[in-house]
Amino acid sequence: MTANVTMKAPGADMAAELREAPAIVQMQARELAASLAALIARLTARPPNVVVTCARGSSAHAAAFAKHLIERNLGIPVAAAAPNVTTVYHRRLSLKDQLFLAISQSGSSDDLIETAAAARAAGAVTAAIVNNTNSPLANACELVLPMAAGPERSIAATKSFIASLTASLRLIAHWTGDTAMSAACDRLPERLMEAAQLDWREALAPLTAATALIAIGRGPTLAIAREAALKLKETCALHAEAFSSTEFRHGPIALVSDGLPVLMLAPTDESAFGFADLAADLYRAGARVLIADRGVAASGRLPTLEPDQADADAVCLIRSFYGFLLQLAKARGTDVDNPRHLQKVTRTR
Repeated sequence: MTANVTMKAPGADMAAELREAPAIVQMQARELAASLAALIARLTARPPNVVVTCARGSSAHAAAFAKHLIERNLGIPVAAAAPNVTTVYHRRLSLKDQLFLAISQSGSSDDLIETAAAARAAGAVTAAIVNNTNSPLANACELVLPMAAGPERSIAATKSFIASLTASLRLIAHWTGDTAMSAACDRLPERLMEAAQLDWREALAPLTAATALIAIGRGPTLAIAREAALKLKETCALHAEAFSSTEFRHGPIALVSDGLPVLMLAPTDESAFGFADLAADLYRAGARVLIADRGVAASGRLPTLEPDQADADAVCLIRSFYGFLLQLAKARGTDVDNPRHLQKVTRTR
């Protein structure tokens, strides 16, 4: 007898997980409440002078988003840890009373675990934004901030990335007492559903046969540009690199040639300054500009939601991109759920 095997269409898992994102963001507020209160109490009693983040892959982009939030709203410098300082060189950093913030979907990468344990031994306040709250990384840290994204089947992380961004937003909103940011978090579930309906098919034709792409962001959207570039590599076998709009002018703009696709993800706050000028320069240089910016009326404009709160707007932007990613992968003949050479849990040291 031959067993019945149900074959999933490529991208079915990612599509299903993206549909879960609004409910996850809504539920996350309850899941985070107690641990956020405990962490904020520690940080208020003894404010850190520096924050050190530790993450890999998509979580590293979430950490870059947290860096933007912390530095902009609290004025505390944020540095990304180099785990090999601990795991290879066996050097302990001076982190007494500072905040060590690890971000991970699985919580299973050895380098993150060892670095968190070393930071804790050095006297840091250690916290993990993690999806698997029973993971070794969660156990290595004093405080656990659950993403609450649930099991993720697709190898490429999407709903957990969104959940890590919103966890960072809630952390900063509570730490600063920013009621506007908290209210924006409360509006995110509905806005994520709206962002999912935006049609980015304008970008489909130029990227279906592309061999390279530049992604541009700034402020809250720099982390989004980095995540977009990674996902294009992972799921569409499309080489993509991300830059800030200002850094791009300091050398990388020399890469621009006729027809090169440039994906511009404009922020909705003051950091958008210069975006329109850069876009105009790129058009003149012959680039195929694809720009998510309501303020630009030109070919290649990708629809975005009406601005709400700039950091929450960036979360909506990655949701629109993920929906487009499913279309692009299908057009390029790749399976977003099973990228070549990758596995769901990556363990490095």
